[in-house]
Amino acid sequence: MIDISIINCLSDNYSYLIKDKKTDLVGVVDPSNFEEVDQKINKTYKKLDFILNTHHHSDHVGGNIDLKKKYNSKIICSTYESDKIPGADIKKSDGEKFTFGGINFEVLHIPGHTLGHIAFYSERANIIFTGDTLFSLGCGRIFEGTFEQMFNSLEKIKKLKKNTMIYCGHEYTASNGKFCVSIDKENMKLKKRMQDVKNKNEKKIPTLPVTLADELETNIFLRPGDEKIKNNLKMNNSTELEVFTKLRSLKDKF
Repeated sequence: MIDISIINCLSDNYSYLIKDKKTDLVGVVDPSNFEEVDQKINKTYKKLDFILNTHHHSDHVGGNIDLKKKYNSKIICSTYESDKIPGADIKKSDGEKFTFGGINFEVLHIPGHTLGHIAFYSERANIIFTGDTLFSLGCGRIFEGTFEQMFNSLEKIKKLKKNTMIYCGHEYTASNGKFCVSIDKENMKLKKRMQDVKNKNEKKIPTLPVTLADELETNIFLRPGDEKIKNNLKMNNSTELEVFTKLRSLKDKF
């Protein structure tokens, strides 16, 4: 149905080269820069039909203009911040669809990291590109939005199919996991997962993708209602939003 290749960019960014097997359409999600993405394209498909941007930060759109110029690609982005996306062509809002060959992507507006941040979700292919909103064992910093917006964005993602494969924008799993363990000390599934992360890091293998099911069991930012987490934070009578806000604030200083 779809081939997905991870492209290591900059120091810890991931861009994703995607190809629809039915139509041979080729796209890239969040091209951090031109050189590394172009090198991958030259080794594989020799063309690029679409560029998909989750948000406007330079480490996610840095390759837009040069790639568009070389391959005559169309750039798909958020309606809510299209004025900040270099070379924007096709603008999508929450709930709108984007057809990529034989695959329909639904655009999810997930503000918090930036106000116009979006994700690209395909229920049929069981994949979501979450940019810098949901990370493996973490979530993004809040730069433009509010804690409540980020909380609600994660709640939206939590409602998707549990076998959805998550492709996020950075290799942060090890550092995120250390923070999770510091709060959720008794979670054996988390400890087992951290061993797997360590093994992959030693072999220089990406820790992505990861299933939503695994994240729901081990990512503390998706579990602010967990009684053990609330107890460890001494926030037993707090709301889930209050617990999430505390967790994100602690992570900023971790």
